[in-house]
Amino acid sequence: MRPIWTGPRQVNGGAYRGGTENMKQAVYLGNKVFEIRDVPMPEPGPGELLIKVSYSGICGTDVHGFMYDTVPPGTVLGHEFTGEVAEIGAGVSDWSIGDPVVAGGGTAPPGTPDAINDNPRFNFRTMGWTAMTSFDGAYAEYTVMEAWKPLRRPDGVSAMAGAMAEPLTTAIDAVRPSGIKLGDTVGVLGGGPIGLFCMQAAKAAGASKVIMSEPAPARAAAARALGADAVIDPTEQDVETEMVALTGGLGPDVIFECAGAKGTLQQALSTVRKGGRVALVALSWEPNMVLPVDWITRDIDLVTSLQHYSRHWEIALELLASGAVRTEPMVPEGGIIPLSDIQSAFDGLQHPTDEIKVLITP
Repeated sequence: MRPIWTGPRQVNGGAYRGGTENMKQAVYLGNKVFEIRDVPMPEPGPGELLIKVSYSGICGTDVHGFMYDTVPPGTVLGHEFTGEVAEIGAGVSDWSIGDPVVAGGGTAPPGTPDAINDNPRFNFRTMGWTAMTSFDGAYAEYTVMEAWKPLRRPDGVSAMAGAMAEPLTTAIDAVRPSGIKLGDTVGVLGGGPIGLFCMQAAKAAGASKVIMSEPAPARAAAARALGADAVIDPTEQDVETEMVALTGGLGPDVIFECAGAKGTLQQALSTVRKGGRVALVALSWEPNMVLPVDWITRDIDLVTSLQHYSRHWEIALELLASGAVRTEPMVPEGGIIPLSDIQSAFDGLQHPTDEIKVLITP
């Protein structure tokens, strides 16, 4: 648990300046409360970079941590971001001032601990915030991070799209082990950012048909704009019946469960074709019942994913640069907010919304 900031302290070895130069930072106080603070500008220590934040995406995991109040008080969240190098710490030679960066993807030096990969009993719900908040995040004007962590944002990737490279890696983490083969049919449950990225990544991986299930009109419209072959409204249609009919009576070869709602995992397992595979992508924070007898005799594989591999970040940037994955329909008018509006944004995102992706710009 990290204490609420009360004075100069270390951030990955980088000390806060003792002078009068300040920046704004959104600090989570606990009990679903953020506070915007003026804090001394951090400076990078040896082997570190000071990043000026351009955009920072609000992640669903941050919203769930807010809803269930599992984020340690004093935490500065924000792990989906893009920015540029503002200062360089001692011993760093492969970065220049002004270089555009995305939030991760670098290869850790040998011996660097990785809490998620190295701990075989890692539990996101109980341990994830400690692992994910090892440095002050990007709900701020500036953040400090070790120089090996970020990747350069390619010229063909806008700053706004770069802020969504991290959630795109989540989709890539799901699509690669899903076993998609050229010409496969795919179902996606949930048209939020991860579902829309899974849909596009599945197409890039060779899926011949992708069927989306999504009730919110704006998300359904975005799915169509981004290449969905069919969109089912689960409030008006039976998802299993429709997906099976749209795949010649067989069911999709692969289904990505990106909704995390009660019943959607069972729905995915009941809908996928015999010998098919369900990829569980959504982080469901409440018990979710399944009935194995309904699907076990059909030889269904269930796979899960959460890892963020360096190569997946590189693939994400390649897909964005090539245009195989697009982000524009995912950020509607009003989807970019100032840091000062973070409290109202999180308050609203606790409830079902038609918003797709909200980006914070300091």
